[in-house]
Amino acid sequence: MENQTTFDPDLIHAIFKHVWTKKSLERERLEAPENLNNEVEAGTSKKNRPTTANANALKLSCELLRSFIAEAVQRAAAIAEAEGASKIEATHLERILPQLLLDF
Repeated sequence: MENQTTFDPDLIHAIFKHVWTKKSLERERLEAPENLNNEVEAGTSKKNRPTTANANALKLSCELLRSFIAEAVQRAAAIAEAEGASKIEATHLERILPQLLLDF
């Protein structure tokens, strides 16, 4: 790999933690009425355990995100060039997004 700029693993980890926390709170909210009748011992609930990410998994996630965005820009640029535009517009990204998501 040629010294390419990538995303900061700490930023990606913070995003992951935000999503995990949001999902956990949503799960708790949905399961709250069910748990009134069931007593669960402290510390045994899956939702009480912290979710973490391995450092190598974070590096891989950063590289995958970098690759995804680079591919999106290249595809959108090709569409913009074919239309004679000098800048990539949101419509160019909208046009390439369905196939890009299928490819990844």
